[in-house]
Amino acid sequence: MYVRHLSLSDFRSWTNAELEFEPGPTVLVGSNGQGKTNLIEALGYVATLSSHRVPTDAPLIRAGADRAVVRAAVVADNRELRVELEITAGRANKARLNGTPVTRTRDVLGALRWVLFAPEDLAIVRGDPSERRRFLDDLVVARSPRMAGVRADYDRVLKQRAALLKSSGAARRSGGGSDLRTLDVWDGHLADHGAQLLYARLEAIEALRPHAVTAYAQVAPASAELGMTYSSSLAESLPELTAGGPPPEVGVLEAALLSELARVRPSELERGVNLVGPHRDDLDLALGALPIRGYASHGEGWSAALALRLGSYELLRSDYPTGADPVLVLDDVFAELDSSRREQLALVASKAEQTIVTAAVLSDVPEALDGARFDVHDGAARRVR
Repeated sequence: MYVRHLSLSDFRSWTNAELEFEPGPTVLVGSNGQGKTNLIEALGYVATLSSHRVPTDAPLIRAGADRAVVRAAVVADNRELRVELEITAGRANKARLNGTPVTRTRDVLGALRWVLFAPEDLAIVRGDPSERRRFLDDLVVARSPRMAGVRADYDRVLKQRAALLKSSGAARRSGGGSDLRTLDVWDGHLADHGAQLLYARLEAIEALRPHAVTAYAQVAPASAELGMTYSSSLAESLPELTAGGPPPEVGVLEAALLSELARVRPSELERGVNLVGPHRDDLDLALGALPIRGYASHGEGWSAALALRLGSYELLRSDYPTGADPVLVLDDVFAELDSSRREQLALVASKAEQTIVTAAVLSDVPEALDGARFDVHDGAARRVR
């Protein structure tokens, strides 16, 4: 798989941009603030319908504009798909696939599969649990685009149920009655969507683990082995969740969620928050017997983040037939890595069907990745080789 063409209109700092790509490595070179990462962000929006830098779409629209448009032509297995996304402030976004409007924007997911490694990835290993949950859920959707709907439905249930918990809890505390039958219905929805999401996460971790462990051993051969364990709010009722191995069936997870929701309902009504479900879970990362957070060095943290991304890349390659390898994007990361980690990353990246690299200076990019080159400067991206 590779991106053949990228077109932007009023996206971030770009009034207009047109870039023609080809298989193999491509380097975008330009000083900080010239818009290199904005180009990468646009590619990511095509792949994930979200930004890796901001949680909402509004900042993606150029200041003073009403909408942003991103178009990409993606070639996979000798077939081309054209994706067009229109991002409008305060209104629903629109999408087209090969010129035809789609019912839901998420119907374009899967047209472009990518793996991004960026400086922000250090937050996966050192940041809040929400960073690791997002990493897992993005991987889940990349493996199975239909899970985007499950993820959206689960988020919607959480919001609706939290509002109901707050209103019902307030009514009980004021001495009034509260009909909890509606809460029973939302419990069922949470257990249904939550079990599907939880199963997909557990399955993704089991599939990712050997790839990530191997990648970590390659980039940090002198360090202890990378460990990955899922920490679930259902750990007491289903201890096997932390033991590794195949996950329990979806029906088992759904029943466990319903049971745990019934148990904690008094606490949820008192506090007005959802206390059980995948939104409370975490991915525990360790080196040997020690957790990465609080114990790993800066270099080990970078190595772990890199291993998770390289492991994801290898996993997605194994998930799909030849000709559909994900695009590998490396956004300004070589300046952060020492020479040995640069070499290992370049070794993997040079084998990808398409690798897109950004760098402030060309000397940061290993020779193995010095292919096609764009100079990004003064609101323009000009191909110079």
